[in-house]
Amino acid sequence: MRTLHPSPFDLFDRLEQQLQTAERVPAAEIHETEDTYTIALELPGVDRASIDVKATDRSLIISAERRCQPSAATAAASPEDGNGETPAAEARRRAPLLSEFRYGTWSRSFRFPGGIQRDALEAHYRDGLLTVTAPKAQSLTTVSVKVAD
Repeated sequence: MRTLHPSPFDLFDRLEQQLQTAERVPAAEIHETEDTYTIALELPGVDRASIDVKATDRSLIISAERRCQPSAATAAASPEDGNGETPAAEARRRAPLLSEFRYGTWSRSFRFPGGIQRDALEAHYRDGLLTVTAPKAQSLTTVSVKVAD
């Protein structure tokens, strides 16, 4: 029998579905000093070659891709094992029981209150942590305008 009031467990089921389909972006931490902005992003399992850092006058766009790595069991077995399994059956047998890893591409942008020096950006990637240092632009120019009659 169907009731008009949803079960409290239905809320958990919907939340779990939303979490599974939600886009996951890496955690970020931003620091500001007198001269620079420093952005740190957690990027575990991301290949350095797939990281792209672009800058405009006041923003920074960071994108990357995390590719699915074949498991050790998949890499160790060869297609000529002679076990008589179809490729689909073999793939199902080697599929993980549970995977919470997220693969694919993503992009994040950060906008700063002041300008940045695009040509002086530095990016370092070590132990799954990307650190980008953006020096602040030294835009202390003053313009005087003469009022015409």
